[in-house]
Amino acid sequence: MAVQSIRLPEEIAERLEALARETRRSKSSFIVEALELYLAERDDLEIALARLRDPGAEWVDHEQVKDDLGLE
Repeated sequence: MAVQSIRLPEEIAERLEALARETRRSKSSFIVEALELYLAERDDLEIALARLRDPGAEWVDHEQVKDDLGLE
C-alpha cells in the first residue's frame, strides 16, 4: 500500500480524530473510504459529461419518458 501525506484544515482533522476515536477505526480507513466514494462519483461525472458532449447522442424529453413508463 502506498503512503501519502496530506494537510487537513484543523477543523476537519479534529472531526476525523473524534470519529476515529468514537468508532475505534483508523483515520486512514475513513480517508480511504472517502476517497473511494469521491473517485467513484468523479468517474460517473466524467461518463455523464462525455455523453453530454457526444454530438451523436439522442435525447428524450421528460414528458416522453413519463409517457413511455406509463406515468401520469
